Amino acid sequence: MDLTIILDANAALPLHQKLYEELRQAILSGRLTPRQRVPSTRSLSKSLGISRTTVTQSYEQLLSEGYIQTVIGSGTFVCAQLPDDLLRSIPTEPAQKVICPPLKLSQYGAKLAEAERSLMSEPIAPINFRYGRPAFEQFPIKLWRKLLTRHCQIDTTWLDYSTDLLGYKPLRTEIAHYLSRARAVQCEPGQVMITNGTQQALYLVMRLLIDPGNAVVLEDPGYLSARRIFLSQGAKLLPIAVDESGFVVKDLDNYASEPIKLVYVTPSHQFPTGAILSLPRRLELLVWAQQTGALILEDDYDSEYRYGDRPIPALQGLDKSQSVLYIGTFSKVLFPSLRIGYLVLPPHLVSLFTQAKWLSDRQLPLLEQRALADFIAEGYLERHIRKMRSHYDLCRQTLVQALKAHFGEQVTILGEKAGIHLMVRFQIDLSDAEIVDRAAQVGVGIMSAQAHYLDAQPNGEFIFGYGELSPEQLQEGISRVAQAFRK
Repeated sequence: MDLTIILDANAALPLHQKLYEELRQAILSGRLTPRQRVPSTRSLSKSLGISRTTVTQSYEQLLSEGYIQTVIGSGTFVCAQLPDDLLRSIPTEPAQKVICPPLKLSQYGAKLAEAERSLMSEPIAPINFRYGRPAFEQFPIKLWRKLLTRHCQIDTTWLDYSTDLLGYKPLRTEIAHYLSRARAVQCEPGQVMITNGTQQALYLVMRLLIDPGNAVVLEDPGYLSARRIFLSQGAKLLPIAVDESGFVVKDLDNYASEPIKLVYVTPSHQFPTGAILSLPRRLELLVWAQQTGALILEDDYDSEYRYGDRPIPALQGLDKSQSVLYIGTFSKVLFPSLRIGYLVLPPHLVSLFTQAKWLSDRQLPLLEQRALADFIAEGYLERHIRKMRSHYDLCRQTLVQALKAHFGEQVTILGEKAGIHLMVRFQIDLSDAEIVDRAAQVGVGIMSAQAHYLDAQPNGEFIFGYGELSPEQLQEGISRVAQAFRK
């Protein structure tokens, strides 16, 4: 093993004593941990450029004091029980306090530091209704492993840097074809940029299109991570309400005096209410964007999972003025750690976004991109989506039935026609904090929707994710919540 030791040739101590002190301090500080093997005298003398005799003298002193021990045939190791452990109960003089100068953050850093205080903690419970997590046990792991192995065996070029700044071209081609079939998106592979999930796509849009003080319109309630990203840039956030037909486009007239730069929407399954933006409102929003020159950022959240209704074309596919930037991800469809998303850009923005992507993140892992390209090209993606749509539909129906059976008229269910979560409105005389606490006491994790509101924050609204729970867990979880409310 390698061990970095700094020896001061001008020190007053003999060299072997100086080495002893350095090794002893490395052990006591935890750089060398109990039972860890230490370098042999031969290798350490060679790496430090000193005689082996000097190293041996240092080791002998450490050995005699109980810091190291030798095991015949195996080597030299740090002792499991150190002598200084016995001295920790003896009071010592306090160490001199080190005063560090205050750190001067950039404007962006200061915004992040301010936003950090408001981060939500995810509930931890045996039955957890957290949202955004798919059913991992349903993913075809053997098939995915086969696709990865295939490309590992073909060649080793996936180990190298990629020369395609937009991402692996066969994958971009498959994504363009898939979006054309499934979402009526109009794009060429050259407009598709592979990103590190939705978050990187949002970050690139924010950095390239938004200056501090620029007006950005968000759904209210809406996606909390998007709000935080825009706030970190100092954007001026303008909330627009959401009803059963989605984003209320006519309310944009309330901000007629504001030079709006960007509108962020989740039209296919509004987060968190689950509302689907109606076709008339989609067309109305596109006309407004064309008239004002504002851009629309379409996050096609959960568009794959619809139950009963016919799919409505993506905003991007209806756009005639290149006003829409389109974001998608495979995190919910496949698994979150894949970290492969995509950003479909108007042609005139491709070069700019390519430069920015190259500066912040040269490329995503090529092996996973190749495997995913095959997964789509060979029909596995759409087959998996059909299977999961059936699975989630069963879970959705189970959750809805359980809520109605236990709460009756005390509950209103929103967004049940799409996605892998519901928004539930309780008519119960308890605060959100009390509801969360009572649920936790019976082993159920639920999350209030309050933090997702930019304007008023109503009580009694909760997000129930059902993607990772079985029908049995869903029934048991709602039964426990009802029991907790009756206390």
